Amino acid sequence: MSKLTVAVIFAAGYVVGARAGRDRYEQIRAQAQKVADNPRVQSAAGSAKEKAGEVAATAAAAAKDKAAEAVDAAKERVGSDHADGTGGPSTSTGI
Repeated sequence: MSKLTVAVIFAAGYVVGARAGRDRYEQIRAQAQKVADNPRVQSAAGSAKEKAGEVAATAAAAAKDKAAEAVDAAKERVGSDHADGTGGPSTSTGI
């Protein structure tokens, strides 16, 4: 086969494939749009969005509580290290 023949076959295959690909893409897109516009799907999406918001709020509250507990624990630990006089910098001059 000559290079010209290969090029013509390739070009023809490309054109036919591109048209078939575009048509199939449009079919899939139209079906997806029908599904997205379905009222039951819209309702389910709204419910999922609402539930996600609730879960996010619960997680944020739990994280805030845990952070506050960690701060309190750290303050207690730092305070107890210095309470016996051994945890802070030395005030003795050594003279």
